[in-house]
Amino acid sequence: MKGLAKKRYKEMNQLDLIILAQNDDYDAIEELIKREQKNVYASFCYLGANKESLSDLTQEVLFRMSKNIKNLKNPKLFKSWLGQIITNLFYDELRKKQKFPDSISIDSYWANDEKDENTILHICDDKLKPDERTIGKETSEIIQEMICRLPEHFRIVIILRELQGLSYEEIAKITQTNVGTVKSRISRARNKLQECLKPYFT
Repeated sequence: MKGLAKKRYKEMNQLDLIILAQNDDYDAIEELIKREQKNVYASFCYLGANKESLSDLTQEVLFRMSKNIKNLKNPKLFKSWLGQIITNLFYDELRKKQKFPDSISIDSYWANDEKDENTILHICDDKLKPDERTIGKETSEIIQEMICRLPEHFRIVIILRELQGLSYEEIAKITQTNVGTVKSRISRARNKLQECLKPYFT
């Protein structure tokens, strides 16, 4: 019976899981954790978090998610809410370690990068065929390195958009900016990444 119950949770959609989790269903919480842990871990990787702290940061986000999920008023906003937890913890770590990113002029740094904001950045999927795994891993590492080189405010929005899949409006709320600023930062970040990645894929 327990095995059948576990299978039922695995097949459940996210919205139903969240509602059950908000009503102290620990199996639902466990399934949510399983679904989100890889994505949370990847987010911190791309944000450039210290490798030694990746597991701890991931566990802390999942703990906060489980502890505070009852406070989520609209279950449909779960991804945005989780993105806020990730972002807050990332900034907490920066303040704690006093490792603030270097200041940089947006205008001077991105002066020649005004391209189509609808250009899509494709982050490599790890579900590859056996003969593609080595190339896929290498590609993923290159993309991760290039994202980590971006200034912090560009790195945050590109992760929230491409990895977390949040809308411009949700990102604007999390970063406390307006939608226009979010779109501009994402566009410039994508263009800079494409420029940096050209030598590897031409």
